[in-house]
Amino acid sequence: MTEEAKEKKEEKETKEEAKTEGKKIGEITHYFDNIQVAIVKLAAPLKKGDKVKIKGNTTDLEEEVASMQVEHADIDEAKEGDEVGIKVSQKVREGDEVYKV
Repeated sequence: MTEEAKEKKEEKETKEEAKTEGKKIGEITHYFDNIQVAIVKLAAPLKKGDKVKIKGNTTDLEEEVASMQVEHADIDEAKEGDEVGIKVSQKVREGDEVYKV
């Protein structure tokens, strides 16, 4: 396979991956293992009930945002720039990316 063909294949795979993951809306900045809560720094708005995908080197998780808090207070929606805690069903890691699907 030529170098150009390899680049085109990688580009195609990247585009396909972006389609399945949706729009990136944030990144995990911390994870509280004992209560299974991920802290997300948002780059776009997020609402309770939205479906998100959390993707990282060893993480691949998709679920609905059922619980969201800021400073221990329940909220229904958050805006870009907010850091929110969301309940997750599996371990996530700092640096994992969060997508809205």
